[in-house]
Amino acid sequence: MAKGEHGEDVHLEVGGRDVRISSPQRVYFPETGATKLDLAQYYVAVGDGILRALRERPTMLHRFPKGVSGAKVHQKRLPQGAPPWVETVRLHFPRYGLHADELCPTELAQIIWAVQMSTVELHPWNVRRSDVDRPDEWRIDLDPMPEAGLDRVREVAGVVHEVLDELGIVGYPKTSGGGGLHVYVRVEPRWEFGEVRRAALAFAREVERRAPELVTTTWWRKDRDPSAVFVDYNQNARDHTIAAAYSVRGNARATVSTPITWDEITDVEPQECTIATVPARFAELGDLHAGIDDVAHDLTPLLEWADRDEAAGEQAPPDPDEDDA
Repeated sequence: MAKGEHGEDVHLEVGGRDVRISSPQRVYFPETGATKLDLAQYYVAVGDGILRALRERPTMLHRFPKGVSGAKVHQKRLPQGAPPWVETVRLHFPRYGLHADELCPTELAQIIWAVQMSTVELHPWNVRRSDVDRPDEWRIDLDPMPEAGLDRVREVAGVVHEVLDELGIVGYPKTSGGGGLHVYVRVEPRWEFGEVRRAALAFAREVERRAPELVTTTWWRKDRDPSAVFVDYNQNARDHTIAAAYSVRGNARATVSTPITWDEITDVEPQECTIATVPARFAELGDLHAGIDDVAHDLTPLLEWADRDEAAGEQAPPDPDEDDA
């Protein structure tokens, strides 16, 4: 068994596969002392949840070869050296004439292998490999500006819940692992990215109309109210990704983007949701996003709102630039 500066290799049995973890005692999270092995064991503990969040989705890897105090590598293409059972999906970037074969998890061992390759954060696309041009997930990202605290995010989440309820749409909230909140909605994979983003913008504008003192949809960051919460519809654009449910975040505390109930929004403390606390929560509550695939919603009402807004003179924001592959 190989032994390096950070301990002997450890082998984890994951779904009948043997996954080697090298340098298991390398400290990845300096505030808590959590190691690479701790990270792998965390993902095993929430295995059903992280696999549900990533299953058959192209997944970008945020890798920290020296731990989160070191350099971060944004990895679209699958790292070299993958075993044959690690699956990928090919994505094309026409603007650049490039393509990338991204990790496309179908079993937990593939995710743990990504951890072996120093992955901390897992950022899936909002599509499945069966159709990489039509999203099946609409993402509502409540992103606080610098002077907006968590209490303001909580208030905006209440308005989001109200509007979703009126539409008859079920949303699944989670912490971002930082200062914001995310809400995910399964949608019918009928529309391409531009239309899903357009529907998301129409929703964001409705939330802004109901809480203009709390919310902004202003395109340019420099023009936004610094005390507002930006409802970031751009997370639905092509090649824009955010951390999955149950993804650890690359910070010293090892916070986790954690599924919560709507009732918990009023008192959840995102900084307390970490790799040290979420496994016990998962064991007690199970995956709070377990029902997310039960119903795929129709975006037609939101697209009708978009038509209404545009007829009233609302301007479409610029298309976000596609990230380089």
